[in-house]
Amino acid sequence: MNLPSAEQIAVVATGFGAGILTTTVGVASLLSFPVLIALGVPPVVANVSNTIGLLPGSMSGSVGYRRELREVPRPITIAVVVLCAIGSIGGVVLLLALPPGVFAALAPWLILFTCLIVGAQPRISRWLRERSDQPHVLRTSMSPATYVFTALTGVYGGYFGAGAGVMMMAVLGLGLDLELRVVNGLKTLSLLAANIVAGAIFVVIADVDWTAAALLAVGSIIGGYVGAHIGRRIPGGLLRALIVIAGVAAAVLMLT
Repeated sequence: MNLPSAEQIAVVATGFGAGILTTTVGVASLLSFPVLIALGVPPVVANVSNTIGLLPGSMSGSVGYRRELREVPRPITIAVVVLCAIGSIGGVVLLLALPPGVFAALAPWLILFTCLIVGAQPRISRWLRERSDQPHVLRTSMSPATYVFTALTGVYGGYFGAGAGVMMMAVLGLGLDLELRVVNGLKTLSLLAANIVAGAIFVVIADVDWTAAALLAVGSIIGGYVGAHIGRRIPGGLLRALIVIAGVAAAVLMLT
């Protein structure tokens, strides 16, 4: 794709904004993907190029959240990263095998549902603790359901990814008793794992618009690191509200 200088700057700026969204509210692709489409990149190529272009943002964001990631028990970190990486392989297979838009038709409703979970997560977690045998003990290990839904979120991330961050926040926030800023860091790292695997496969077997991917990467590597510092400073309640608002807005845009 040959772009005029102004459009190249616009794509870099989009990458910067998407990098911030990656590490805060988790709806980066809802900014970057439509921009690539508007520039004439075919949908599947745009999806592939977007995944590769936003990888540096997830990397720099994970570095930015290194303090939070140290607070996560290592077995949980390993489990989440591995499950997302394996799940993303299934998502890539779906993307390349199914007609464009098949899974995307379901995506807005999945995002809306997970927004509901994110918003209600404190009350749901409190209710789950009250029903447990040890209501005052924090959950520091993953349940079978959390394993399953983490892997499924990896599948979604490998397939399309728009709103995958919101979904992962819901899964991890509901399945573990961790501060929201810590969940945000773990979410960023898990989606990085999913996108690394998906991106590696795309490089080998899919068409990539390397100009678009490179321009997004330049912006996202800075935006991801900036976003991590923003995300750590936003109060938990406000961050939760912003995630829900961003997720609902993303779903509405996808439905229109």
